[in-house]
Amino acid sequence: MPDRILIPLIVACALFMQNLDSTVVATALPAIAADFGSSPIHLKLALTTYLLTIAVFLPASGWMADTFGARLVFRVAILVFTVGSVMCGLARSVEWLVIARIVQGLGGAMMVPVGRLVVLRSVSKSELVAALSWLTIPGLAGPVLGPPVGGFLTTYASWPWIFWINVPVGILGIVLASFYIPDIREERHTNFDWVGFAQTGFGLALLMFGSTTLGLNLLPLTLDFLIMAVGAALLFAYVKHTRRISDPILNLALFRIPSFRHSIVGATIFRLGLGASPFLLPLLLQLGFGMTAFASGLITFSSAAGALVMKFTAPLIIRLFGFKRVLIVNTLLSAVFIALPAFFTPATPASLMIGLLLVGGFFRSLQFTATNALTFADVTRDEMSQATVISSVAQQIAMSAGITVGAIVLQITVSATGGEITASSFWPAFLAVGITTLISVLPYARLEADAGQEMSGHQRRGVAAAAPAATGAAQPTPLPSTGRSGAPKSLGD
Repeated sequence: MPDRILIPLIVACALFMQNLDSTVVATALPAIAADFGSSPIHLKLALTTYLLTIAVFLPASGWMADTFGARLVFRVAILVFTVGSVMCGLARSVEWLVIARIVQGLGGAMMVPVGRLVVLRSVSKSELVAALSWLTIPGLAGPVLGPPVGGFLTTYASWPWIFWINVPVGILGIVLASFYIPDIREERHTNFDWVGFAQTGFGLALLMFGSTTLGLNLLPLTLDFLIMAVGAALLFAYVKHTRRISDPILNLALFRIPSFRHSIVGATIFRLGLGASPFLLPLLLQLGFGMTAFASGLITFSSAAGALVMKFTAPLIIRLFGFKRVLIVNTLLSAVFIALPAFFTPATPASLMIGLLLVGGFFRSLQFTATNALTFADVTRDEMSQATVISSVAQQIAMSAGITVGAIVLQITVSATGGEITASSFWPAFLAVGITTLISVLPYARLEADAGQEMSGHQRRGVAAAAPAATGAAQPTPLPSTGRSGAPKSLGD
């Protein structure tokens, strides 16, 4: 099997675990909350703490892979994630579960971005769209299997099994990585940016923690805003710090690349809107419509099934229409389907809900394939690790913030309508996240018409594409360099 297929499939073992874990937890959330005697809305801490931990430690993943080798870091990350999964299954309180999710987050912070880095450095840019599709096909099996499997285990066995099923997948991933993952590392050793790591780590942690507790009445409102303000101040200090160091832990100068900047901003807003759906939909079906966790999972899995189908057609669609047109039109369609559950009622036929979620998953998957590929269209190979880390940090922040937005709107609606969660409590939250998703069309509209042409293969009518180099896929023109990257080292230069 060619490396462009084999390596993405191996890395997809990590994606499978991570995606399976997130979907089964969302499906089992009401059952876990009932077992702990807690509110499902409050138990979202178990979801957001995991995402927060990933965001905090993600910046170190690129440096660790370059210094210690991608294969070693990838294997250790899978091991830590698997141990965290076992701890989650043994949890008997919200606090215990949150700690176990932090351990999982430590593994997840290194597992997926390092694996993605291996793929990015193992294939040419002309093959990247196809490689990313292969990478995410098995990864999407997690969301496909997660809701029904999680619902089945929660309904007919017990919820700890939703975590323990990660163990055999983790063992398989470690074995395959040992034999087939190349030991990619940076030839030039750089010192670890401890100051930058502290600024980004504590800044992201405080900002996301403050937004997570906002609206839950766990802390005084003024303290919530103070925590977020301190986090924002630390991140602002990091921006100034990058102007005084040659190798920052996050190379913000990459945002000078238009395709990278617009892709990251657009994808972040898109994921912020989308991130609330896996949290809200199981609650709507179980607490609003009175379904069992298994019945809920059989409906919600259809969204991921639609995403799985899209992976086989995404390269062709992007080649026919180009990145900009696909991203703009698809954002509009995705926003509609993300907001549609606002109109679901207990009388809505299950077949109709499944059909709408299936089509919505199709468009959502196309969006992720297109924006993930375009992010790296004009990034030089030496900067792939930095670009991967920044992309992953933005993704985790957006998903965590999305859950927070959905939970806050739901909490406000519940408080305003008598304090009890009913079917009618959810429509404002779904409309809010749909509108948020729609805003992501603005950065995509600023893309050049031929953005990512080398990667997509799309050519505008009447415009001849540049001929590829005779020795292989064309490489992007490097930006002015002040070091090992293809972009200036700081925003202040």
